[in-house]
Amino acid sequence: MKRQKICIIGGGLTGLITAFTLSKLNLNIDLITDNNYRSTKSNRTVAISQNNYDFLKKMNIFKSAKKEFWPCTKMKLYIETKDEKINEIFELNRQKEQIFYMIENSVIMSRLIEKIKKNKLISIKKNKTIFQILSSDFLKSVKFNNKNYCKYNLIIICTGSNSTLVKNTFKDQPISHSYDEMSITTTLSHSSCANTIARQIFLNKEILALLPISKTKTSIVLTIQKKIMKKYNSKKNLNIKNKLKFYTKDFLKRVKFNSNIEYKDLNLVIRKKYYQNRTLLFGDALHVVHPFVGQGFNMVLRDLFSLNKLLKNKINLGLDIGTNDILEELSNKIKPRNFMYSLGIDFIKNFFSFEKKSFQNIRNKILNRLNDNSFAKNLFFNLANRGFRF
Repeated sequence: MKRQKICIIGGGLTGLITAFTLSKLNLNIDLITDNNYRSTKSNRTVAISQNNYDFLKKMNIFKSAKKEFWPCTKMKLYIETKDEKINEIFELNRQKEQIFYMIENSVIMSRLIEKIKKNKLISIKKNKTIFQILSSDFLKSVKFNNKNYCKYNLIIICTGSNSTLVKNTFKDQPISHSYDEMSITTTLSHSSCANTIARQIFLNKEILALLPISKTKTSIVLTIQKKIMKKYNSKKNLNIKNKLKFYTKDFLKRVKFNSNIEYKDLNLVIRKKYYQNRTLLFGDALHVVHPFVGQGFNMVLRDLFSLNKLLKNKINLGLDIGTNDILEELSNKIKPRNFMYSLGIDFIKNFFSFEKKSFQNIRNKILNRLNDNSFAKNLFFNLANRGFRF
């Protein structure tokens, strides 16, 4: 039987991991990217749940996953008091499992690129601009800027929710809103320590995450309201660095900034329509959530696991993998859980963002109660680890 062919549009982390994973199904894959893998130079990191870590290990992307992923054994939540002290109010830990694993974007992307370049089933088409996606007989064609056409059983768009291609191809309006916040990410180097505890500090109008990536390096993610950012003068990087040093001094010693500071607008996006006529949206094109719980890429991996399993079954039955009934089956499986999970993250974000002291006091009492409740902790861990399972 002739190999079926897939076109994956987007050379970011989602596009790379999708291409590599689906290539194991003996499919011919064209990976189209208009960049030179700029994300390999980013200081951003991703948190990987235990369940997704096990999935990635089976993909054989890494020579030694234990060396490249950094385990976090505990997650602790803190609040800031009136006198600018940091009080711990919640701790999550597991005896037999890690809370999650940390890895730098640049590391996982570099490993994927190395593997993909050696994979004979994947053809990388760099600097190709998609001019048009159109029907061609029973298949789908992609027209490039040089007027070449290629036919595919399935096209997967991994370009993000704001791409022109997504907006031109899918006319429906997603559920979306702006948080009026920015994420500020950087990496700190510091004195060597065990460094296996991930921390979230809820400040008055900001959330600061300290995410260990080695004994001497910690990833920092600060979410801050845009109206506060506007108050910073031209030396905003210096002010932010001073703020980060102040709030990390109780946990990290001899802190130095190991990378530049990156800024990103924060939004919620929930796509209503997942596919149409052999074209599937994937990754950030489907759902964008607030980063403070570290679940964005975990949602992508859960979707990829479901997509891989479904296509494997259909290929074994000799079926065309791009038909509407197969894409409908995938959509029916992953859309309800993504919808609930995205709204759940949005609810938790709002729960921690109320500025009224009376509500904050109630919130803190609830967290203190939950801190003594093993059933609630197990529920939180399982939702973060596996997502909704139905």
